[in-house]
Amino acid sequence: MATVSIEKGLSPAKTIEQLSENLTGLLPRLSGLADIIPKQALLWKIKLLNSAAAYTNSRLHAIKAEVLVLASGKDNMLPSGDEAQRLKTSLKNCRVRYFKDNGHTLLLEDGLNLLSVIKATHMYRHSRRYDYISDYLPPSMSEYKKFAVEGNGLFRTAASAAMFSTLGDGKIVRGLEGVPTEGPILLVGYHMLMGLELPLLIEEFLRVKKVMIRGIAHPILFSTKSETAKQEFSGNDIVRLFGAVPVSASYMFKLLSTNSMVLLYPGGAREALHRKGEEYKCFWPDQPEFVRMAAQFGATIVPFGAVGEDDLAQ
Repeated sequence: MATVSIEKGLSPAKTIEQLSENLTGLLPRLSGLADIIPKQALLWKIKLLNSAAAYTNSRLHAIKAEVLVLASGKDNMLPSGDEAQRLKTSLKNCRVRYFKDNGHTLLLEDGLNLLSVIKATHMYRHSRRYDYISDYLPPSMSEYKKFAVEGNGLFRTAASAAMFSTLGDGKIVRGLEGVPTEGPILLVGYHMLMGLELPLLIEEFLRVKKVMIRGIAHPILFSTKSETAKQEFSGNDIVRLFGAVPVSASYMFKLLSTNSMVLLYPGGAREALHRKGEEYKCFWPDQPEFVRMAAQFGATIVPFGAVGEDDLAQ
């Protein structure tokens, strides 16, 4: 009855607004509900609902399937945050993404892309376990604009990064013209402090070369053990969304075998977290096995470096 007079073609926000007005107009008529549904029948239905809810809650521990719960921080109708906490505790394999600034109509509100959440949490896959190569979906244009262009805006302005490359004849030019695009390609570089050069590097390759760099990243970025019921969509989710894979020889092998552009920092986290006095110092292993693997696939190794960031941290 409340939806009969709602106009077609309205936006979700306008539809909800009109539905709310219609429901408010029906309130004076609800006094006749007792004439339609007898009191005993209504009590029986409530008792049946409580019984069903109790049974369902008693069986939550038996659910083994992966569950992704999206909870709102400003839900004025239901205790979404508390329910997310309860489900994460009750379910064996439950993950939560908490959106503190969203309300009850979470999926209809701006700022949330359900597909981005599913991709970043690796819930989209073809088999039981997520495959970082075959199951990966590159970021969409909207994701690129939101997380790369808009997300890096302030840092891009502050850093004013300039990128240069070397052509085949040895000439140095501004931009990425000297970097090949046909793979397999292995980018090997030095990690600046905290790896802050990485977001702008990935953005530039996407913008100029239309190529998604697959970075080899520390396993801690993929761990779910520290996630809580108030886990927000974080930087780790964005790293996964933009193609990072856990560091391992097998993943690097698969990426090179699919002609991907792979990004490797041999110095790893130790290099990114270097101490004072260790600026521009490489912490590479004595036997860089990545050279042997790249040679096996005939990959082009592109060494690169960055300057300036370590100086700013002094």
